[in-house]
Amino acid sequence: MFKARSNKKVILLFLGGLVVGFAAMIVANYYWVNSSKDESCMSCHYHTDADEMWRKSVHYNNESGTIVGCAECHLPPQGSLHYAWAKASTGVKDVWSYWTKDKEEIDWESKGDLEYARTIVFNESCEACHTNLLPKGVSDEAIIAHLYYEENRDKLSLQCIDCHLDAGHYSPNYVHGQMMSAPVATQGEIYADSTVVTTFENYVETIPGTSASISMIAIPGGEFVMGSSAEESFARANEMPQRRVTVSPFFMAEVEITWDQYWAFYGETMSEGRTSPAEVYANNSREDLDAVSGPTAPFGSPDQGWGMGSRPAITMTHYAAETFCKWLSLKTGKHYRLPTEAEWEYAARGGTSTPYFFEGDAADYSDKGFWRNFFAAETDVIKEYAIYAGNSRNRTADPSAVKANPFGLKNMLGNVMEYCSDWYAEDAYSQLADGAVDPKGPAEGSEHVVRGGNYSYDASAIRSAFRASTHHANWLRTDPQNPKSIWWYSNVKGVGFRVVCDVPEGVVVE
Repeated sequence: MFKARSNKKVILLFLGGLVVGFAAMIVANYYWVNSSKDESCMSCHYHTDADEMWRKSVHYNNESGTIVGCAECHLPPQGSLHYAWAKASTGVKDVWSYWTKDKEEIDWESKGDLEYARTIVFNESCEACHTNLLPKGVSDEAIIAHLYYEENRDKLSLQCIDCHLDAGHYSPNYVHGQMMSAPVATQGEIYADSTVVTTFENYVETIPGTSASISMIAIPGGEFVMGSSAEESFARANEMPQRRVTVSPFFMAEVEITWDQYWAFYGETMSEGRTSPAEVYANNSREDLDAVSGPTAPFGSPDQGWGMGSRPAITMTHYAAETFCKWLSLKTGKHYRLPTEAEWEYAARGGTSTPYFFEGDAADYSDKGFWRNFFAAETDVIKEYAIYAGNSRNRTADPSAVKANPFGLKNMLGNVMEYCSDWYAEDAYSQLADGAVDPKGPAEGSEHVVRGGNYSYDASAIRSAFRASTHHANWLRTDPQNPKSIWWYSNVKGVGFRVVCDVPEGVVVE
C-alpha cells in the first residue's frame, strides 16, 4: 500500500513538473518571441532619433509596403545557435545599459557612424533577406558594385552596411551612389587675383575665380634633430637613427586643406565619366591650367557625414593631392607642393625637441600598457592641441577645436594623416647623411610618407617623430571600378594633406 502511494506521488510530481515546465516553456517562448518585436526594442532603447529615423528609412517607408523591424537587422537569421547567443548577449547588454547608463551622457551622434553600425548589424541577415543582389531597375553602378562584392566577398571583409548605411535608419547627411556635382562651398567674395607676396611673413592666399582662400604661415629656416632617440617612449625603428638636418625657409598652410578649398578645385577640374588614368596623367603633365584633369565624382559622401566646410578634406589619393597643388600653382602663379618629410617634421616640432611640441610624455598620454587597466591616461594637455583617439569621437574635427603649435600651425598632430612628397622607406634615416640640407628622401619607392597620425590613433602614434606610409592597394581594396580610382580611396578615412609654398623669387628672408 505504501509503495502504491509512493508511486502515485512520484507520478503526480512528475506530471506536475511537466505541466509547470510546459507552462514555463510557453511563458519563456512568449517573452523570447515578443522580446524581438519592435515594441519591445523601443521600450528599452531610448536613442533619441532611432524610431523616427527608422520610419523614414527604406526598410519602413517603401513602395512594397514591407516593413523590416529591429531584430531582422540587429540579430542573425533565426534558427541557429548564433541567433540564440546573439539575442541573449545583446539582451543582457541592453538591459544592463538601460539600468546603469545616463542617456544624457551617451554620445548619440557616434551611434550613426559606420564603425559602430558594423558591430550591431549582421551581414548574414542582410543577405538572407536580399537573396537577389541584382533586382530589376538597379543602376549600372550598383550592378558593377554588387558583382564585385559577390566575386570577392571572402577577401574583402566588406559588409552591406558599408554602402547602405541609411537603409535601416535614414540619415540626411548620407549619400549613396555617385556624387553628381560638387557640394556648394561656403559662399563669399569671388577673388579676381591671387595675393602678391613681397615679404617673408604670413599671408592669406586668394584663389582667383573662387571664394576659397588659404592662410599661409611663414616658417623660418633652421637646423633641427630629425627622428627620435631610443629613449623616447614608443619610439620605433623607422624613426632612427636621429639626424641633424637643415631646412630652408618656406610657407606652410595653417591647417589641412579644407573641403571648401578642395571643392573649389574639384568644381573647376572635375573629370567627366571614366577618363582613363593614362589620359589623365598625360593631361596633368602639361603646364596648362585648362588641361588639368581633376577628380572624377566620388561614390557616397567622402566626408563620411561628419561635415564639410572648414573640416579637413579626406579620402583623396596622393595623386589627387599633388594635382591640387599643380592647379593651385597655375591659378596663383606661385609654386605650391606637398612638404618634404623633413619640412613636415621641422614645422610640426615648431622649434621644440620633445616628443610633442607641447609638454608631456607619450607614456602619460597613451592608453597602451598594463597599468591603463587600472589608471586612466592624462588628457588635460594633449586634448588642447590634438584630435586623437582620446577625444575625437572617431571623426575629424574643425581646426578651431585645437590650439596652434609655436609656429602657428594647427592639427600638425592628429585629426588626419598628412601626405608628404617623399617616397617611404623603413630605413630612410640610415640613408640620410647627418647635416643634410633640404633632404628629399629616397629617389623612388612604391608608397609615400604620411605623417602626424589621425583622429583614431593612440597618443603614442601622434608624436612629432612618428612616421608611416600609404597602403595604396589596401586603401583601394573595396573599390569596384576597373581600373580602380586614381582620385578617391575606398578604405581609409583619416588621410588628407596640407600645402607648402616655396618662397617667391625676389622675397628677402631676413
